[in-house]
Amino acid sequence: MPTYAVEQLDTVTIAPGSPIDGMDLMSPFVWREGDRFRMLVRGVPAPLRLHDPTGLIASGWSDDGLHFTLDAQLAIAPGDDPADPDAGGCEDPTVLVTDDGGYVVYYTGVDAARSQGVLIAASGPSLDRLIKRRVALAAPAGEGNIKEATFAQTAAGDWRLFYEYAAAEERGIGASRIGIARADTLGDPWTSLADPFPIRVDSWDNWHLSTGPICRVPGADPVMFYNGATLDARWRIGWISFSPDFATVTGRGLEPVILPPPPEDRGKTDIAFAASTVIEDNLISLYFSLEDRTLRCARIRYYA
Repeated sequence: MPTYAVEQLDTVTIAPGSPIDGMDLMSPFVWREGDRFRMLVRGVPAPLRLHDPTGLIASGWSDDGLHFTLDAQLAIAPGDDPADPDAGGCEDPTVLVTDDGGYVVYYTGVDAARSQGVLIAASGPSLDRLIKRRVALAAPAGEGNIKEATFAQTAAGDWRLFYEYAAAEERGIGASRIGIARADTLGDPWTSLADPFPIRVDSWDNWHLSTGPICRVPGADPVMFYNGATLDARWRIGWISFSPDFATVTGRGLEPVILPPPPEDRGKTDIAFAASTVIEDNLISLYFSLEDRTLRCARIRYYA
């Protein structure tokens, strides 16, 4: 079976003086733009107090993909009105660059009560001029907390949206699952489809699933580096591949690709969580967070 192997691990740093100094860092969405790397990243106040936002989204740039400088102005901040769908926080940014060089950013908006998350779309000609447009996807009956959007275009040109949702109660406790929806073009209403793949009851991903980035390397099927966890929320990063129309699973790793080291602070979460990929010279740079507070990059090679 094909596999994906980590060849190098690097720390991703943020220069001091940013608008999220001192915060925990997660959800690093990185992409290439000309000769530079760009990034949106979520900052979370540490410690998180009762009335703090669950996330602020900052933008930045880097020449080498590892050392980033953030812009002075936040890219996305919570709404001022308590009734706003993101009054409680802004999380999990995903960026699509438009044909005219503008941006569409999908992110998770958390309500003021921190009880519900919805997928919100914002767009603009630059990352400091984003305007929140609409709620793109809210949870249907029996599900909740839509988050972690991942987009992929099929060989036929239509689109798939993968997302994490809170499944109905199972064995007395809620669990995260991965959902999928389709649309003919971006901007169309999304139609939900059957979940793309299940948990594995005898493996490291036997309770929770969450979306990760999708990428393609030459000669390989589209692959998602997804996030999976046990009942006690020990999150690891694995891989799963799909047919070009995303209708069929063509491969799934038996073991995690990223297994985090023991937390430096035993009071912190035991978690590695994938956010984005950049492909360079047939190597996949996978950007992820550790312990919900620091950023890393794994260089991954595909072996047929």
